[in-house]
Amino acid sequence: VLYKENIGKATPTPVTPEMERVKRNQEIISSVLYKENVGKVTPTPITPEMERVKRNQEIISSVLYRENVGQATPTPVTPEMERVKRNQEQISSVAYREGLGKATPSPVTPEMERVKRNQEQISSVLYKEHMAKGTPTPLTPEMERAKRNQENISSVLYSDSFRKQVQGKAAYVLDTPEMRRVRETQKHISTVKYHEDFEKSKGSFTPVVTDPITERVKKNMQDFSDISYRGIQRRVVEMERKRVDQDQENLTG
Repeated sequence: VLYKENIGKATPTPVTPEMERVKRNQEIISSVLYKENVGKVTPTPITPEMERVKRNQEIISSVLYRENVGQATPTPVTPEMERVKRNQEQISSVAYREGLGKATPSPVTPEMERVKRNQEQISSVLYKEHMAKGTPTPLTPEMERAKRNQENISSVLYSDSFRKQVQGKAAYVLDTPEMRRVRETQKHISTVKYHEDFEKSKGSFTPVVTDPITERVKKNMQDFSDISYRGIQRRVVEMERKRVDQDQENLTG
């Protein structure tokens, strides 16, 4: 409060391009001076002892932080607090939009497209120049064998894991009244749909083209049927004649 009372009223000045340029130059100069003042250092490897000390320090810091935190009383989130929070978000959104100036969209001209493609090609060329030359290695039978063995091992491990975790175990689903109602409704719908399709297709037939081959097969089949029928009929007639003769012999005897 005292600090704010001692500060008088100020007039805001706009940030001009000259001020932006000076600010960037000052940042670059500060970065250069910082790098010049930094001397050469010797990197030290991270040993297991350093890792242990680091973990202990983190645990100690966490414990001290929790000890310094006192007991708090939770307060419920009331409708008034929710209303104030929503109003604050809306005010922040409005203030952010008011601070944005108007922008003029610029079309993507053919020149901009050409520059973009050139930049992509230059980046690709520079990337390929920095890449070292590689030596291709032939795919030997030993590498093929190792690859197949690895695939077999992966398949075996996957199958074992599947059998242990999934195979033989059923997924239990509760049979609730709602599920029973849906199941019955689905059955009724299926029955109605089946009868509807049956009524539509009843009385209709599918025409089949009769070609000479079909006619020949049909005639041969009819002949076979007639031959079979006549052979059975002849046998029945002979059996009937024998039965009549036997009955007559029994009567005369």
